[in-house]
Amino acid sequence: MPAPADFTWPNGSKFALSIVVNVEEGAEQNIRDGDKGPEPVDELSAVPKRPMRMHGNESNYQYGIKAGAPRVLRLLDEYKIRATWTAAALALERAPDLAQAIVARGDEVCCHGYRWAHQFWMKEEQEREFIRKGWTSLEQTTGKRPSGWLSRYLHTDATRRLLVEEGYSYHMDDYSDDFPFWDVVEMADGSKKPMLIMPYALDSNDMKFWLAPSLTTRDWLAYAIDTFDQLYAEADEVGARYMSLGLHLRIIGRPGRIGAFKAFLDYVQGKTGVWIASREEIAKAFAAAVPAPAV
Repeated sequence: MPAPADFTWPNGSKFALSIVVNVEEGAEQNIRDGDKGPEPVDELSAVPKRPMRMHGNESNYQYGIKAGAPRVLRLLDEYKIRATWTAAALALERAPDLAQAIVARGDEVCCHGYRWAHQFWMKEEQEREFIRKGWTSLEQTTGKRPSGWLSRYLHTDATRRLLVEEGYSYHMDDYSDDFPFWDVVEMADGSKKPMLIMPYALDSNDMKFWLAPSLTTRDWLAYAIDTFDQLYAEADEVGARYMSLGLHLRIIGRPGRIGAFKAFLDYVQGKTGVWIASREEIAKAFAAAVPAPAV
């Protein structure tokens, strides 16, 4: 759905940039937490065929908390950027110092599930409990109830309805556009309610470093800048746009990769008319300018 012809973001900006930092470390699959096996994804894509703790992989995740997070936080502070942290609630329970640092910055925490776990297989009440447990945990950890939700990629036909019922105001599990839009959700009683959709992006996500091990920081940086340039040009020529850049502490926070994030921020800083904001701020600005449809 294109932006209205006269639409602008705050301060007259035509372009909004959302930096999304995923916090999943400590909430991944692990037999320690009752799972049937270890998390199958790491730098080497190595996973044993029998149920056992995979200590090397666990430490690879913990790198994100111990070393990656301080690097990411330093850059966000240096460039005075408001970010959205899509956090698996258990991850922040187990990393209270990081949770405190995020809160101290005034950043948004969006719910990425109670754990970094798939919910597509869950029955409705099980999924409801998973969604509810996510927001209640984050509220206790950060002092604020999250307004947004991001699944571990897959979700169910009931997810959006359950999010509305649980009081979430926006949903990120969508990759269909470069601009927010309203969805109409059919409720259990047959009524309909609006739900704001804040599309995310997979193509520019730093997870590609794990999925395509030959990808270099120069490749990723060039792609991120190309994405920015195209949307920035469209914002002037066609109408307002917004861009998501998804990051992970254990991935972009590595010493060989963090410089690419810095280089991207340097590039963006040289452009005018860019509003860098949390997804919650972007959602509120959109909703204020484009009211929800009557249902």
